[in-house]
Amino acid sequence: MSEIQREAMEYDVVIVGAGPAGLSAAIRLKQLDAELSVVVLEKGSEVGAHILSGAVLDPSGLTRLMPDWKEKGAPLNVPVKEDNFYVLGEAGQIRLPNFIMPPLMSNHGNYIVSMGNVCRWMAEQAEELGVEIFPGMACSELVYDGDRLKGVVAGVFGLEPDGSYGENTEPGMELHGKYVFLSEGVRGSLSKEVIAKFGLDDGCDVPKFGLGMKEIWEVDPAKHNEGEVTHTMGWPLGFKNGGGSFVYHLDNNQVYVGYIVDLSYKNPYLFPYMEFQRFKHHPKIAKLLEGGKRVAYGARAVTKGGYQSIPQAAFPGGALLGCSAGLVNLPRIKGNHNAMHSGIEAAEAAHAAIAAGRSGDTLEAYNASLKAGPIGKDLKTVRNVAPLNGKLGPLGGLLAGGFDMWFQTIFKFSLFGTLKHGKTDAQATELASKHKPIDYPKPDGKLSFDRLTNVSFSMTNHEESQPAHLRLTDPDVPVKVDLAQYGGPSSRYCPAGVYEFVEEEGKDARFVINFQNCVHCKTCDIKDPAQNITWTTPQGGDGPNYPNM
Repeated sequence: MSEIQREAMEYDVVIVGAGPAGLSAAIRLKQLDAELSVVVLEKGSEVGAHILSGAVLDPSGLTRLMPDWKEKGAPLNVPVKEDNFYVLGEAGQIRLPNFIMPPLMSNHGNYIVSMGNVCRWMAEQAEELGVEIFPGMACSELVYDGDRLKGVVAGVFGLEPDGSYGENTEPGMELHGKYVFLSEGVRGSLSKEVIAKFGLDDGCDVPKFGLGMKEIWEVDPAKHNEGEVTHTMGWPLGFKNGGGSFVYHLDNNQVYVGYIVDLSYKNPYLFPYMEFQRFKHHPKIAKLLEGGKRVAYGARAVTKGGYQSIPQAAFPGGALLGCSAGLVNLPRIKGNHNAMHSGIEAAEAAHAAIAAGRSGDTLEAYNASLKAGPIGKDLKTVRNVAPLNGKLGPLGGLLAGGFDMWFQTIFKFSLFGTLKHGKTDAQATELASKHKPIDYPKPDGKLSFDRLTNVSFSMTNHEESQPAHLRLTDPDVPVKVDLAQYGGPSSRYCPAGVYEFVEEEGKDARFVINFQNCVHCKTCDIKDPAQNITWTTPQGGDGPNYPNM
């Protein structure tokens, strides 16, 4: 795009993504030096519009960033009061006593929150310090100066349907920084580019992911128990496929109900969205939700590779923050605290470099801090949980992983060493000929819902004349490979019904991409067996508009 003429703006630090990592970095930079110029670019229509998380927040990162967050009015209003873990069967459940759980699994001192609202509040704190925040500004391109990252292109609007520039195209502008922080969340398109360009994943294990789906319900006040946290495993996924649920009781008689399916599943006929819908019909969950009302829905991929999958997070001119570097603690189902810690660590490294008169180099201090600081300590103890789940199944992984976490808590080392994940999630998908289709119950419209109805509760919108942001490397692959060999898993793994195969009598099957439905979960970019689908950013402001996720 070098022929495109754009205006450029210069900053000390450019931050892509107004999530907990990016906002923590911005706030910390301004705390260290009020004169630093810092800009945050957010692709959502507003800060928080694209934030989806469980979420039970470990406040350690926020406390480190702003010790007086309570006095400042942070929206952490529901402390965890009750912690439950169940193994489900189809008609019943077994509760695991809390005392057998490793101490790190306790939620004492944590808070049930809307991370979207936490980020909105953090953005207010950042702006009070002088940070510039521009929502609705998708970053679609990176700008290099030789071998270092120099900046990003943001705010491109009105492309022609084929992706070309037309008379009414707004070319956007370049934002340059001494350092550029990428805090795009899971599987960000710019992060993928720099990981490949600089070989940041050389020598580390493969990344691993899950698909998290979530609904907000208003329930009968008589059934509501503010502060209750419940996690389950087992039914309906069973003990061959990894995953489980969360049910969090926040305030105002609302409950977060969610389900995470590990994307390492083998059977291409598995339908993650329908597993979630079926879960809500378990007697324990149905009893809670009956008479209630679903008020919101969303989905996003979750990183689960952990300690051994963290890439080199610093590179010439920039750094990967938060989920862009894969910092989620899988057994705790928590990553927001580590995202905040990463933002703080990156900010401190960049501030020291700028104060020393440096710019555009590799922030080695940030790389070192990820493994040696609070993030590394949090992730190292749980590093074998995901590999053990993959090798032994969820039940065997629960027992072996629990033993490993207890052993490390007491003896400070693991008998397993550091296990490898093995295959990527795309490689884990097996041919359809090895499996049988799964018959899922039809949604009843009361507890369970079809995908397109639920997507309407994500308030997703994309301007239809823009080029599709979901791109195929080879347009023939979906029918010739995905459908013919794998049974068309793209029509199932997407939680928003973006992909479908249209098969009409007497005609060849057609692959249709309904990009308007996309909730930006990135599952297709991860799970597609042929790795033929690439998720890129649509124009700024498009996508879901989550209210309280």
